[in-house]
Amino acid sequence: MDITPLIDSDQKVIQSYAKGQFRISGDIYQTSVLVAPHYAMAWPHSTPLELVDFQPLIDVADSIDIVLLGTGEKTVFLAPELRKALREAGLHVECMDTGAACRTYSVLMAEGRRVVAALLPVPK
Repeated sequence: MDITPLIDSDQKVIQSYAKGQFRISGDIYQTSVLVAPHYAMAWPHSTPLELVDFQPLIDVADSIDIVLLGTGEKTVFLAPELRKALREAGLHVECMDTGAACRTYSVLMAEGRRVVAALLPVPK
């Protein structure tokens, strides 16, 4: 029995992640990335993360069910003030390590959910 989900050929699939890079539908990114079923793009951001870093997602918040924030090797939670501001802007953000975010994105995307992964690379 084949349990592999059917994924449209135009959807962005996270094929792999390694120290310092991501392979998304054949393209290599050596930076943080935003990945949704129909786009992937480099994600310049501050350290620590600030509300302005999420502006590209806030602009389309009504088309997103969940944002999976991959925080590197370990799960790092957002500051309570930032989490509250993101909710007020219409974004539900779940923090997890980057590996878990990549795997969860794949499952939710295959289910047809409106998911975005905001991924910080695992350090080299």
